[in-house]
Amino acid sequence: MNKASQLKKLEQEIIADKNLPLKSNLVFGEGNPDCEALFIGEAPGAEEDRLKRPFVGRSGQLLRKNIRELGWKEADVYITNIVKRRPPENRDPSPEEIESYKPYLTRQIDIINPKIIVPLGRFSMNYFLPLAKITRDQGKLFQAGKWYVVPMLHPAAALRGNEMMKMFEDSFKKLPETLKRIETEGNKDEETVPTRKFEKILKEEDIQKKLF
Repeated sequence: MNKASQLKKLEQEIIADKNLPLKSNLVFGEGNPDCEALFIGEAPGAEEDRLKRPFVGRSGQLLRKNIRELGWKEADVYITNIVKRRPPENRDPSPEEIESYKPYLTRQIDIINPKIIVPLGRFSMNYFLPLAKITRDQGKLFQAGKWYVVPMLHPAAALRGNEMMKMFEDSFKKLPETLKRIETEGNKDEETVPTRKFEKILKEEDIQKKLF
């Protein structure tokens, strides 16, 4: 079964799971299952719920604009959220909602198997890096288990002011270079590939040190 078929099967499982919280429209994700870069937000908003597509509102337009400005095509990446349905009034997803949808996100990531994962905002970042702080650690490259992760500000946060916007855009521009770096590391012998996890980095003197 190819990746697209596996993802469709997973989507149908989520639809059939009546124990999941939230009853708004399912926003499963979209893009290229064979992508190099996977973007993961927190939860759909009103426009996403209406169109059943991730990141199509104002913050989504900013995300997609920055993807295009890298010279990438939107159809070449994959975009999803950790929680697949809209919380009421666009509130933050609750810990219980995140926990309920986590197993499905885990399987979605395993199917796609991207080279780099870009969590957008603290909720999706903490799925991979539970001790991270978004303003401190956004834009840095970490290894969480087998995944290479670059957390970034949520585009909705970037829209709140010039300083946050510059932080978001500067980090975004580094993604192609970061991908090349990962490919270089992946071509080395296994013994030389970094395997330190984020929790271990926090015990070192410089807790803001990048993995690479």
